[in-house]
Amino acid sequence: MIRFIALFILALAMQTASAQDNNKKEVCIRFRVASSVLDTKFADNEANLNNVIEFLNEVTNDTTLELTKVTFCGSASPEGGNAFNRKLAKRRCANMEQYVRQRISLQDSIVVRQEWSDPWDKLAYYVEQSDMPHKKEVLHQLLETPEYTYNKKGALVDSRKKRLMDMNYGRTWNYMLDKFFPSIRNASAILVTIRKKYETPEPEIVEKPVEDTKQTETVVEPEPIIEVDTTSPVYFAIKTNMLYDALLVPNIGVEVSLGKRWTVAADWMYGWWNHNNNHRYWRIYGGGLSVRKYFGAKAAEKPLQGHHIGLNAQMLTYDFEFGGKGYMGGVPGGTLWDRMSYTVGAEYGYSMPIAKRLNIDFSLAAGYMGGRYYEYIPLDGHYVWQATKDRKWIGPTKLEVSLVWLLGHGNYNTKTKKGGEK
Repeated sequence: MIRFIALFILALAMQTASAQDNNKKEVCIRFRVASSVLDTKFADNEANLNNVIEFLNEVTNDTTLELTKVTFCGSASPEGGNAFNRKLAKRRCANMEQYVRQRISLQDSIVVRQEWSDPWDKLAYYVEQSDMPHKKEVLHQLLETPEYTYNKKGALVDSRKKRLMDMNYGRTWNYMLDKFFPSIRNASAILVTIRKKYETPEPEIVEKPVEDTKQTETVVEPEPIIEVDTTSPVYFAIKTNMLYDALLVPNIGVEVSLGKRWTVAADWMYGWWNHNNNHRYWRIYGGGLSVRKYFGAKAAEKPLQGHHIGLNAQMLTYDFEFGGKGYMGGVPGGTLWDRMSYTVGAEYGYSMPIAKRLNIDFSLAAGYMGGRYYEYIPLDGHYVWQATKDRKWIGPTKLEVSLVWLLGHGNYNTKTKKGGEK
């Protein structure tokens, strides 16, 4: 019972709305997955930050009130490793403090940093308050299973996270990812405590963190000032379609996250092979553009992974001839614009992590392909025109099995196989 009272206190800092009474005010500051960038345009951050700055200004200008403590609480979810989470929570804590202290002067003696709180305790609180399936088994793993288990040789053999991910073939973990993790990973907070001047302060009761007796609230000198970036983090990837590579058509693509699970992708291919002695031509070049929307549990964890749907458009030209008859896209000797064939269609795909910085993306686009092409035959060293035709094709327009290299700060996979971390 004592444990869950403590968990309830921890959960108070995770509410999205600000809370105010006569003595204190607290606001929740949200961060994107695996990022410590304080983005004022994300969620309700701008309103909450303005709220706490206004409150601090009001107290500072009120001669009957004084600030007694301003606490910055960093946090992270259990999805990442423990060492990474601690660093992430510390950076989030520092960025919140820097943002506030750039806008209002605070005495060092009233500033408190709580740079870490146990995300497993927060998850246990949410499970306890829910009616999720297999609730009793989940609580047992959260409260009784060690976070990491090592054998006599010091090798990692088991973990709390692995057991939770294995439960019910991953369905339990995905349920918590969808229902609980968004609140847990956005649990950083700013708390302001005030009192009336000349009022005899009552003894302060300090809640000690559960299961972390070494981490207590202490007053320390501020770290060196760091610049707060108010822009959204950029996730992007470079990729190549391995099916085109296998057909000796070199290609490269790039995909960039636009936020809110939207991305834009562009690709280019160029293959210009010929064997004049045998009249065997394999010529194609062109490119495409896709706008994608990612969805599902994987997409909720981080950008550029999971299921996706979107729109795809391409333009290309070609010259195929295998000894009997040739097919050339567009006007012979012209530019790409003179010889362009085009496609437009809808696409569906799934991007699957295979390594820390690598995914494989399976995609299929279907729609309409149009453009003019020429039929010819090779004869005595010349290419004799036979007919001009218009292509009107409805069906598959692109097949992709791409190797994707993830780039950008925080843009990596924390899990690459079922049941645990790579």
